[in-house]
Amino acid sequence: MSNPIRLYMSMSLDGYIAGPDDRPGQELGRDGGRLFNWLDDRESDGPSGQVYREALATGAVISGRRTFELAGRWQGDHHDGVPIFVLTHRVDDGDVPPGHARFVTDVEDCARQARAAAGDRPVMVHGAGAAQALLRAGQLDEMEIHLIPVLLGEGRRLFDHLGSDHIELDLVRRLEDRDVTHLRYQVRRSEETA
Repeated sequence: MSNPIRLYMSMSLDGYIAGPDDRPGQELGRDGGRLFNWLDDRESDGPSGQVYREALATGAVISGRRTFELAGRWQGDHHDGVPIFVLTHRVDDGDVPPGHARFVTDVEDCARQARAAAGDRPVMVHGAGAAQALLRAGQLDEMEIHLIPVLLGEGRRLFDHLGSDHIELDLVRRLEDRDVTHLRYQVRRSEETA
């Protein structure tokens, strides 16, 4: 696949991507920062550095609206001026996102625009809502899960609202580093699982 749409997400072993009470001023929830300790090694030559460099080599970003807002809208630039497509249910009149960001209300249109903007580079996905919407629409190709050896116990789960459809995944890469296992899964399409 030349430019996969790939989720990048840090997650606790019990499935949480943020601690409880995630909100402005406490964007990762209580104790949610624990999920990002692996970023201390992002400048290394090791696996975490490799994964981080791959993430920053993506050509476009798809984000859920909630993630976009909690991240302070990234001041309009997630990385290197790549386009940011914010998947949202509605757009308020006069709400113009900053910089390279734009709002999109249709999942398939969002995926199409992001792939076109990314050229031959992968598309990065952030946020549980965006990931679930893309999965349900058959538009998410891969998941890069940074699995953290902690049980948060509560907070915001990555896959809480997927529905009852069965989704098969193939593990295509596993990289171990200090305090994290980076797992890359390819999402099987329904014709592949039949």
